[in-house]
Amino acid sequence: MSAQEIMAVAMVLTTCAVLLLGYPVAFSLAGTALIFALAGWAFDLFQLNLLGSLASRYFGVMSNDVLVAVPLFILMGVILERARIAEDLLETMGLLFGRLRGGLSIAVVIVGALLAASTGIVGATVVTMGLLSLPTMLKAGYDPKLATGVICASGTLGQIIPPSIVLVLLGDILQGANTQAQMSIGNWAPDPVSVVDLFAGAFFPGLMLVGLYFAYTLSIAWLRPSVAPALPKYEGDDLGRRVMLVLVPPLALIVSVLGSIIAGVATPTEAAAVGAVGAMLLAARGKGRDGTVYAAAGSLIGMLVVSVIFDLRMNREEVPVLDALAFVLCLALSLVFVISLGLCLLRIGRTGVLSAALTTTMKVTCMVFVIFLGASVFSLVFRGLGGDELVHEVLSTIPGGPFGAMLAVMAVMFVLGFFLDFIEIVFVVIPIVGPVLLAMDIDPIWFGVMVAVNLQTSFLTPPFGFALFYLRGVAPAGVTTGAIYRGIIPFVIIQLVGLGLIALFPALATWLPGVLFD
Repeated sequence: MSAQEIMAVAMVLTTCAVLLLGYPVAFSLAGTALIFALAGWAFDLFQLNLLGSLASRYFGVMSNDVLVAVPLFILMGVILERARIAEDLLETMGLLFGRLRGGLSIAVVIVGALLAASTGIVGATVVTMGLLSLPTMLKAGYDPKLATGVICASGTLGQIIPPSIVLVLLGDILQGANTQAQMSIGNWAPDPVSVVDLFAGAFFPGLMLVGLYFAYTLSIAWLRPSVAPALPKYEGDDLGRRVMLVLVPPLALIVSVLGSIIAGVATPTEAAAVGAVGAMLLAARGKGRDGTVYAAAGSLIGMLVVSVIFDLRMNREEVPVLDALAFVLCLALSLVFVISLGLCLLRIGRTGVLSAALTTTMKVTCMVFVIFLGASVFSLVFRGLGGDELVHEVLSTIPGGPFGAMLAVMAVMFVLGFFLDFIEIVFVVIPIVGPVLLAMDIDPIWFGVMVAVNLQTSFLTPPFGFALFYLRGVAPAGVTTGAIYRGIIPFVIIQLVGLGLIALFPALATWLPGVLFD
């Protein structure tokens, strides 16, 4: 191993140590990299002129249209969480499935999946379900280990079920890694890998994990009825009407956002914008007269339908009469939409939901992008020290070829998940190992889905599993940390089983993108 490679390895180990000490991620990545860059320059092992490319990298990040979807999806999720949509879903699903053995756990998994497809924010989902469902499950006689395990695992589904922030970030990084890998083997016109491909690829694996959670909780409830008892029959108002009012609106929002992306009608950024607006309209329901909400939703749907049916371009030499009338209709609908949406924003603004959601969105977005910029410095210095060549050499010599290399990378990511956040792993590890693995003829969509499922597990593994700490912060005093840790073990095993199934049957991740886009 050369002196450059030794310094590259030392930089990685030093960065991990600094992160474990609790320093901010972005500044730890960039600061450690710059220190090693100066040290390498002093010993003639690194060329400082490589840092000159940082400006173009930063400009590329800030001007990336795909990444605009990140703050919009975050805003969509935060508004739904602040508007107590999750609370209504949990109460209604609990009433719907409560009479079954393990029915409450099934309700938690379903709501976790719905929130994953609408918010994608693990912390908000786990905290919300912990506050609302954990006391109910404990009061109903559920074993604390099963209750906490179901809540933590269901809350992390937002990592894999699209539209997911992880998939958006991963798709952007994989695009560059795949291009670099294909060019290294002489393919100068590689097929692009988009966020839409990853959304489609993660659809069935996400549903598979939901099914595995169902199977486990129902099996436990059947074998040990005292662990997950049934609830008494619901004697309140019409349950069917309540289900329709509570479930249909967020489900329609999910279908419209995710369906428009997968169907190719809208880009992820456009769909995220529609999702954010839809979340605002849902938050405005029940805060006054709902006529403005229906007017805004109806005009938005009308504009989407008209724009799909008619050609609204007015800069053509000849514009048919029907297209011109459709254009005028869209102008009228847009005016109705702007006025109605403005009234809805005023309504939710008075409740404090809008300002709190915007503040949270700004904080989370800034955190993500600052980490992105810090990771750019880290990866650039790592490559300048010859670290990419070292990684290529190590992975190429692992027995088993591409399968062995993939297994080794998955194992390393799983271990890193015990200590590091998913954002750190995505921004640091993927740019390093991605080009090497993809150059081995590994399918990029399958690789991305494998990484996403693996990163989901990082939220569940102690000592730094974030979902465990989120739940610990809101759990009753009688629920011990040990019970939470023991309760999550079966679900970590389920995650590994799911990861193994995707590895054995890659079509779980590649079939749907192939059918839709090939």
